[in-house]
Amino acid sequence: MGNLKEIRTRISSIESTQKITSSMKLVSAAKLRRAQTAIQHLRPYSQKLSEILNNLAGSNTGTEQLPLFESRDPEKVVIVVITSNKGLCGAFNSNIVKTVNHLIAEKYAEQHRNGNLQLICFGKKGKEQLSKLYPVSFYNEKLLDNPDFTEISAVADDLMQRFVNHEIDKVDIVYNQFLNAATQKVTVEQYLPVEPMEHDEEAKKVNSDYIIEPSADQLLLELIPKILRTQLYKTLSDSIASEHGARMISMTKATDNATEILRDLRLKYNNARQSSITNELIEIVSGANALNG
Repeated sequence: MGNLKEIRTRISSIESTQKITSSMKLVSAAKLRRAQTAIQHLRPYSQKLSEILNNLAGSNTGTEQLPLFESRDPEKVVIVVITSNKGLCGAFNSNIVKTVNHLIAEKYAEQHRNGNLQLICFGKKGKEQLSKLYPVSFYNEKLLDNPDFTEISAVADDLMQRFVNHEIDKVDIVYNQFLNAATQKVTVEQYLPVEPMEHDEEAKKVNSDYIIEPSADQLLLELIPKILRTQLYKTLSDSIASEHGARMISMTKATDNATEILRDLRLKYNNARQSSITNELIEIVSGANALNG
């Protein structure tokens, strides 16, 4: 009977866990739909801005002279790390942390030793793990729960201003890019300096047909900050959608595993109960036979 009680207790515990994981799966699915809609609406706008930038840069051969295009030795580096505030989303956060550690070990080990490496963390999980190893210059967890373009633009403007003032020489972003509900890709993007675009001869011929008013340099000076603000906002939106997708898949697998465990436990419980009943019947019959004898 003691074994039966233990099995009943475990069945009750797993049923409670199954209800929780199933509820979390439904919540993540609802949040994923909203986040997926947001990123799908944002990407065409971001792509069109990049297309305009390519056309302008193709008609201007002096982009390297612009402040945000200036490439220099990365003596002072900032890495923007985007994780989540909550767990239970599989390897979503651990993959980001591993990528950041690998990136620093491969490219920025010297900057780290010299104290010229800083992290900007969006998300509690990344900050908790990475702050033990590297200095965190800025931390914000609220923007993941309620992404506000104005606040994100302020972070982007600060990075651009520090880059122009030579306070930092390079900025990279590490985040999960949303591909679909079941797939997220850990991505490392160079944020600053803006990488010069490559153009073929055909593109240059097309661009030469346009008369640009005012000059291309002036338009680039106005356009680049808007693109960088939009890019940072897009990466946050990508990460948010990826988080909900990863959590939905993780909770789906947890619910399925709980269902399998419950099936095995119920079978084990029924076998143990049948065995117990059989033993009791044998004891009753044996006792009756002994009395009759």
